[in-house]
Amino acid sequence: MPPTLFSPDRPALVRRLRAAGCVFAEDEADLLIAAAGSAEALTDLVDRRVAGLPLEHLLGWAEFCGLRVAVDPGVFVPRGRTALLVAAAAAVAGPAPAVLDLCCGSGAAALVLHGRLAPRWLAAADVDPAAVACARRNLAPLGVPVYEGDLFVPVPVRWRGRLDLVVANAPYVPSGAVAMLPAEARLHEAPVALDGGADGLAVLRRVAAGAAEWLAPGGHLAVEVSAGQAGTLCGIMADAGLDPSVVHDDELEATAVTARRPG
Repeated sequence: MPPTLFSPDRPALVRRLRAAGCVFAEDEADLLIAAAGSAEALTDLVDRRVAGLPLEHLLGWAEFCGLRVAVDPGVFVPRGRTALLVAAAAAVAGPAPAVLDLCCGSGAAALVLHGRLAPRWLAAADVDPAAVACARRNLAPLGVPVYEGDLFVPVPVRWRGRLDLVVANAPYVPSGAVAMLPAEARLHEAPVALDGGADGLAVLRRVAAGAAEWLAPGGHLAVEVSAGQAGTLCGIMADAGLDPSVVHDDELEATAVTARRPG
């Protein structure tokens, strides 16, 4: 008996997604249809999407800087605005740099920087075991190690004072604002990837202090932050002995801060 043809009702699917609040309902419909091999599978995917699960977790991947990055359930989904952080980091990196991607999540930033910088050494680290497993899946084909632990703690000590670039998309949402995040993030991503403490800068303070020790003279730290936090963060970096600079992109609604270790 020949297999039943899979002919989804795309207009009805688009209407259902739009009614559930999906802004890009047409694009999402096409992606879900492509991911489903049957009407039953499509129904399951759409039901879970309408229930609020992130599209990227349903598909198993996210598009970031032109690359398809695997994203497992519960892992922080790379945002489009983080393209500014990657660009800012690449702009300050010298030739064949030694690079560390902290708070790496899925490893998206390291994946892009591997292609843009041709680093002599590149590694990533995250405190969340689920993120580490996901990043290893993305980065293992490139031979990039992913360490599990708190910031610089799991990184081989031989790189202390020798890194040319440290990139960190650390959490920077103030604890009191986490409850106001979209449900997709608040309910389906690890809190450790979102909550930045009372003022949102608790982790970034520690990143700046550690970078002052782990960067080589002339090396750079690059982080993402909100526009309203950039001034305070620059003061924190200056107190740590770094020379900060702010980059903003209105189109991406993104802000990054780079900071050079003098020397």
